[in-house]
Amino acid sequence: MNLEIRELRKKDYRKAVAFAITGMHFNWYMDSEVLLKLYGKYFWYLELNRATQVIAAYEEDELAGVLLADMKGEDKKYRTFGKSFYVKVFDILQHLFAKDGVSVYDEANRELFIQYRNSKIPDGEIVFLAADPESTARGTGSLLLREFERREKGKEVFLYTDNACTYQFYEHRGFVRAGERDITLEIGNKKVELQCLLYRKLTD
Repeated sequence: MNLEIRELRKKDYRKAVAFAITGMHFNWYMDSEVLLKLYGKYFWYLELNRATQVIAAYEEDELAGVLLADMKGEDKKYRTFGKSFYVKVFDILQHLFAKDGVSVYDEANRELFIQYRNSKIPDGEIVFLAADPESTARGTGSLLLREFERREKGKEVFLYTDNACTYQFYEHRGFVRAGERDITLEIGNKKVELQCLLYRKLTD
């Protein structure tokens, strides 16, 4: 079946959340299905509020994947008060629940960014890329990246990921690892060993 780039429909937000939960292995950090869905929604709203580029791929009438990017000098068209309020409330609650776990991850990414900025000045960040793991279509992520690079040709972009995700996908598409940090997340009674990663690319 053919994939097409289209405008993301609001009714497909829930599918995008489900793609993120599966593809980014949020179940590594929490066991509750309710918490997984709440966190997935939080993560989606957080990145959608930041996004200046929202690129969706559809297989016939079904959402197959989404890419969000935050680019300098472009409007944040999807930011709303409701999403911002949900993010703020959830952020407070997760810091209470996860305590140092969240700040350890954030601090590792801050350190990676400082290191990266020593030699590069980015034009933007890819903040979300997820595809339907059950889709029969092939190459959804590659299609989304190609469309993004077509729109943002010649830009220096970066992204954060970790070894819970398929970071090799980016390496196979020209992204270069610009830094890494090993951390231990302590969330409730769980300890999760992670490697935080930063990748960069000059789009062509």
